[in-house]
Amino acid sequence: MKPEKNGRGKEKSFLVSFLSILLIATGLYMAISYSYQWIKGYSAVEHTEIKETEAAPIDKRAMGQPLEVPSYESPPKIDEEFGTLTIPKLEVSIPIFEGTDPDQLAKGIGHFANSVLPGEDNNSVLSGHRDTVFRQLGEVGEDDLLIVTTSAGEFTYRIQKVRIVDADDRTVIVPKPRATLTVTTCYPFDFVGNAPERYVLVAELIATDLTEEETA
Repeated sequence: MKPEKNGRGKEKSFLVSFLSILLIATGLYMAISYSYQWIKGYSAVEHTEIKETEAAPIDKRAMGQPLEVPSYESPPKIDEEFGTLTIPKLEVSIPIFEGTDPDQLAKGIGHFANSVLPGEDNNSVLSGHRDTVFRQLGEVGEDDLLIVTTSAGEFTYRIQKVRIVDADDRTVIVPKPRATLTVTTCYPFDFVGNAPERYVLVAELIATDLTEEETA
C-alpha cells in the first residue's frame, strides 16, 4: 500500500507544480502583453508645446456666425489614421484612427465609425484607453478646448459638459442638433480590470479653419 500512496503523492505534487507554472506563465504573458499595449499607446501621445501668447479662437457659434462645414471626399477606411486630437490643457496631440476595435485603440484614439467625421454637423464620437492615451483626461473639464485636425481642416471645440455614465450607456452616440465632439474613456481611472463606467466629455464646435482645398 505504501508504493500506491507514494505514487498518489507524486501525482499530486506534479499537479501542484504544473498548475503553479501555468499560473506564473499566464501572469507573465498578461504582464508582458499589457506592458506592450501600454508602451504602444504611450508612444502614440505626442507632447506639444502650446504657446500661452496664442490668441484664443473666436467662438463664432456664440456670436451667431455660421461655421463652415467641411466636405470630406471619402470617409476613412477602418484602421486608417486620418487626424489628430490636440488637448491644449495637457499639451498633447494624439493620432485618430477609424474604428474602435482593440487594434485601433492600441495605436491611439478610435473614431466611432457610425458617427460623423470631425467638423461635420451632428455627433462625432472618439474613444481611447484610460491607461494609455487618455490617462490624464480626468484633468480636462468644462470650458477647456479640444482641437481636431484632419485633411479637411482644423476644428476647435469647447467642452460644455462632463458626464459619468454606465459602460453600456448608449446616449454618448445619439445624434446632436449641432456639430458636437464626444470623447469617452473608461472610468474610474484607477480601476483595476474592466471599468464599470465611462468618463465623457461633450464639446461643441466653436471655430473651423478649412484647408485651401475646402475653401476653394
